[in-house]
Amino acid sequence: MKPTLVVLAAGMGSRYGGLKQVDPVGPSGEAIGDYSVFDAVRAGFGKVVFIIRHDFEAEFKEKIGKKYEGVIPVDYCYQDINDLPAPYTVPAGRTKPWGTAHATRAARDIVKEPFAVINADDFYGRDAFERLAKFLSSPAAADGKLHFAMVGYRLSSTLSENGSVARGICTVGDDGELLGVKEMTKLVRAGDVAENREDEANPVKVPLDARVSMNLWGFTPGLFDELAERFPKWLAQNGAKEKSEWYIPFVVDELIKEGKADCKVLPTESRWFGVTYREDKPFVTGEIAKLVESGEYPNKLF
Repeated sequence: MKPTLVVLAAGMGSRYGGLKQVDPVGPSGEAIGDYSVFDAVRAGFGKVVFIIRHDFEAEFKEKIGKKYEGVIPVDYCYQDINDLPAPYTVPAGRTKPWGTAHATRAARDIVKEPFAVINADDFYGRDAFERLAKFLSSPAAADGKLHFAMVGYRLSSTLSENGSVARGICTVGDDGELLGVKEMTKLVRAGDVAENREDEANPVKVPLDARVSMNLWGFTPGLFDELAERFPKWLAQNGAKEKSEWYIPFVVDELIKEGKADCKVLPTESRWFGVTYREDKPFVTGEIAKLVESGEYPNKLF
């Protein structure tokens, strides 16, 4: 059974100032996510599921989904802020989506096979998809645990020169297993280290060679049962907070600590880059141009 690629494309792009999911960065008008789909196809993925929002459905399908016709089957799910378990409702005034774990949960009725989860606005590199496809296509140990994987990038390869970024900082065991993920939301380069400046008065130093999660995960469908069980508990504690978000690393970290899952870290030296800020776009466009010139990607993907 070929794995499925789940692409989280429902973000609001508040820091970018627009729908970066469809913004062209390639020489023939490709969006950054097109390179992920291209890499996934050649790595052996069998289907793509986009998590989008209803308010830009028509634009996304026309500009993105349509180009994959005849290349790979495509399906859609919708992240809806109102998609909450009873008895929870959206607090008055909240417009912010509920985060990456909530977005992944939107695929619960469609995805029945091992799957990868990625961000639509990140470039991950060919090696990363090949490593993840190999993991997802291999038989998992029948030991009662959920067996997941995460592609780990060096923190130094993922920082933006245009502002702070959020990263999941990973603790990795000698056996390559993920021991824990700590989400840091205001990381910036500070000389020969990075600093997390959530508390400006007491920044936390982080080594530049730390392995980080860039939201490139490998899961089995058993994850959806855990999301269903854990989301109400998270809402009970955090649902009333105006900007609270339920992140995938939170769930994985809990499952590992409870002994219900393990997660293999698949280290890659692939370059990561993304378009967090509009000022990132010229850099991304330039890096993709170099990859096209080197022959890593064709001038026109699809």
